Amino acid sequence: MATKVLISGITGKMGLEAVGAVSRETGLELMGGTCAQDRGPILATPSGDVALSTDLESLLEQTKPDVMLDLTSAAVAMDAAAKAAVRKVNIVMGASGFSEEQLKQLDVMANENGIGIIVAPNFALGAIVLKKLAEQAAPYFDYVDIVEAHHEAKIDSPSGFALNLMRSLAENKQYTRNQPEKENLDNTRGGEYNGISVHSIRMPGKSAHHEVIFGAAGQTVSIKHDTLDRSCYMPGVVRCINDVVTRPGLVIGLENVLGF
Repeated sequence: MATKVLISGITGKMGLEAVGAVSRETGLELMGGTCAQDRGPILATPSGDVALSTDLESLLEQTKPDVMLDLTSAAVAMDAAAKAAVRKVNIVMGASGFSEEQLKQLDVMANENGIGIIVAPNFALGAIVLKKLAEQAAPYFDYVDIVEAHHEAKIDSPSGFALNLMRSLAENKQYTRNQPEKENLDNTRGGEYNGISVHSIRMPGKSAHHEVIFGAAGQTVSIKHDTLDRSCYMPGVVRCINDVVTRPGLVIGLENVLGF
């Protein structure tokens, strides 16, 4: 039987991209989705009309999905996750910037309800490769900066993936961050975490860019990934949907779905 999928945030840019990806998969069945503003009860998709609503709870009851794919913000996603979890619906979350406390809450939701929850700060395979390469390089350098860039409408900074990358690099190491004698403009050195400097760029024309720059005497090493369009996320989205129904509990990061 096909896995039944509900998309929270279905009319957003990522949501509409996911509609096409889910519709193309023979093992998945798109049941419907939610949107923030009332657009009527039906959404036309490549696989046919599906239910559309601003009321997640009623839509969950109506469609009875196996998986809810959430592509909203962290605040909206937490409320949606609570509503889905009590109905034993597995959850894949692509929202950015979950706090440590929110991740703990999701872990409790998964365990108490016997469901799978996957939190993927980035669905792009190339970004996961960047993260693994950076983790391998980290022990050999004492200086590191992370630079990330997104479009001007992104609601948070740094990005959720940049935070995930930052925490991963700092897990077993304290880095060196030099302090200038005089800072002519506040915060020009970026945010700091365990000596890692983090810089966020927000402007039109950007989709998603992440770069890790390591420094040592007489040399630097840069590892970067650029998203050119949202189609690069869809193989990761589909993989997470297929995976989440097979393993209860909380999984954080696409790399742990892929077994990197």
